[in-house]
Amino acid sequence: MGNRYTGKTFVLEIIAIAIALIFLIPFYFVLVNSVKPFAAILIDAAAWPKEFMFSNYAKVWEVINFPRAFWNSLIITVFSNIGLVIISSMAAWKMVRTPGRFNKILFVLFVAAMVIPFQTVMIPLMKLGGTLGLTNSIPGLIIMYFGFGVPLSLFLYHGFVKTVPVEIEESAKIDGCSEFGVFWRIVFPLLKPITVTVVILNTLWIWNDYLLPLLVLQDAELRTIPLAASSFFAQYTKQWDMGLAALVLGITPVVIFFLFLQKHIIKGIASGSIK
Repeated sequence: MGNRYTGKTFVLEIIAIAIALIFLIPFYFVLVNSVKPFAAILIDAAAWPKEFMFSNYAKVWEVINFPRAFWNSLIITVFSNIGLVIISSMAAWKMVRTPGRFNKILFVLFVAAMVIPFQTVMIPLMKLGGTLGLTNSIPGLIIMYFGFGVPLSLFLYHGFVKTVPVEIEESAKIDGCSEFGVFWRIVFPLLKPITVTVVILNTLWIWNDYLLPLLVLQDAELRTIPLAASSFFAQYTKQWDMGLAALVLGITPVVIFFLFLQKHIIKGIASGSIK
């Protein structure tokens, strides 16, 4: 009786489908207009294209040197994720397994850091980055992502580590496993659900980030995909046909990545942050 398909369920499904279609409207405009001539976009951006200009993608590929921008974004995203996973998982595990006033205060400070707007630290960050030689450098940008990404990642890991039975670690220690070995051989494999969640969330953030790379990277050969795509949207002229094609090229890899791993997001967050 409780699983009966009722009229209320049907109405809720219609509402959910309508909301989903509303969220898909921007994707329609981007995809459709990316294969239109510039003039057709200006005449009617919502219309279905009369001719498909796939040459827009070929032009964008050459103009912004897309392979180079893609490689820069990939390097920054991959190494930032590796560092964030290692740092955050080990720190969260240590905080949970060695409770004390210092660790509690430290955890609160990390959580508080998540609510600080990036704009408030931009100028001090650039001054410090220039002093330390981190500006105009991909490794420097990756180090900055470590600083900005650790609070949320540590928060998620901290909640998930609490669900790992401490008896498993004690048994490993009795068998002669070192503390370092206990974490990497016993604990870290059990953190797979939340690790996937952390990687997905950070990938979506880092891959699409515009402001921090804009501040840090000045040389054209260091540009990420968002920076390269922004070159089509100048102050006085906007090349919508090229710019939208660049956006499609930029979001396609991360959309595929997200769709491939999205099932782990709810599982990881539910098991980690809530508990």
